Amino acid sequence: MGLSRRSLLAAGLATLALPGCSAGVPEAAVDRKVEVFSWWAGPGEKEGLEALVGDFAAHNPGVAFDNAAVAGGAGTIARTVLATRLENGDPPDSYQAHAGLELTDDIQAGYVEDLRELYQEQGWLAKLPGGLVDAITVGTKIYCVPVNIHRSNLLWYNPKTLSGLGLTPPKSWAEFLEQGDVIAKRGLTPLSIGPAWTQKHLLENVLLGELGADGYTGLFSGRTDWTGVPVRQALDLCTEVLARSDLAAAAADWQPALDRVVAGTAAYNVMGDWADGYLRTNGLTFTQGYGCITAPGTERVYNFLSDSFTLPKGAPHPGAARKWLIECGSVAGQDAFNPQKGSVPARTDTDRSKYTGYLASAVAEWADGGTRVVGSLTHGVVAGSAWNAKIDTALAAFVQDKDAAKFAAAVAAGRA
Repeated sequence: MGLSRRSLLAAGLATLALPGCSAGVPEAAVDRKVEVFSWWAGPGEKEGLEALVGDFAAHNPGVAFDNAAVAGGAGTIARTVLATRLENGDPPDSYQAHAGLELTDDIQAGYVEDLRELYQEQGWLAKLPGGLVDAITVGTKIYCVPVNIHRSNLLWYNPKTLSGLGLTPPKSWAEFLEQGDVIAKRGLTPLSIGPAWTQKHLLENVLLGELGADGYTGLFSGRTDWTGVPVRQALDLCTEVLARSDLAAAAADWQPALDRVVAGTAAYNVMGDWADGYLRTNGLTFTQGYGCITAPGTERVYNFLSDSFTLPKGAPHPGAARKWLIECGSVAGQDAFNPQKGSVPARTDTDRSKYTGYLASAVAEWADGGTRVVGSLTHGVVAGSAWNAKIDTALAAFVQDKDAAKFAAAVAAGRA
């Protein structure tokens, strides 16, 4: 029997150790500047941030926005820079984080403030899905404000390219492998790929497609054995998928990898729905210039992640930071941001008429009680930073040596 949306999103968070009492959120501080740290600097991301900042400025005249965005790697580069700042007692006023276990280390280190009073003041607890509230609650405390919901498990393609090949998007990874051989014979790359984090993004969705929602979530709850036969078989299949990619010439980031699909030199790309925002900013139209389906084997499963913002302890401008968080959690802010970003709102009471094309189906499926929800590994939902770092190291070796048993053993040992 399938697990509920609430229990899936909440998995693992109840075991976190709680830090000491928070100093709370300042209510009356008068600040004229707010420094916000994010990784939204590339095409398809910065447009969403700009829309959110524009709405913030309209509601907060006189507060200057200091954009401290660091580009690249779906936040991997930014998080390295941020870690140094936090360790050195130099926090920004607010910083981006993925909702879920990614914040575990920062919470335990005492870097972030409890925001529950702000939630109660703004009435947010009644406006977010219960499962999402569970996913961001640690004990009785809440340390971030989610601004959106993204979907990881999507396969992007150029309809014109597939039509020329006489193909339709594959429903399983076995079907993809068959198509890959046909595509390669026609002189095209079956699957474009980017740097290490995109390879991990692909890995999680191959595992999801092969193991199913229960088997996939079990990898992080302990119910699924990383060293068992089903996982080994899925990892071997992932090796076969990568063999049909342009791994040897991996793009600098996710956008250049997706560009190859747009140009018609690659048939497919596995990427989250932020790709929709990027493709639209390039003037393309959904179903004509580009299309997507759920990644092979993941139909009616929503592999979710959520971008959120925090209030660091010792923020230089806490009053302005509080205003920024209110903006992020507001209807106006989320409806300004998400249509540009290619994501759906975290709130349930936003204006659905603003979400068209791909986003119309995403909003409907997120709200559908029959949709299975699982959390992204790559984007911080189901594994903390320490285990994720060990997985990254093991994956870098796996991509080169293709030793599934060695990779599985390293990941299983890293969880201990």
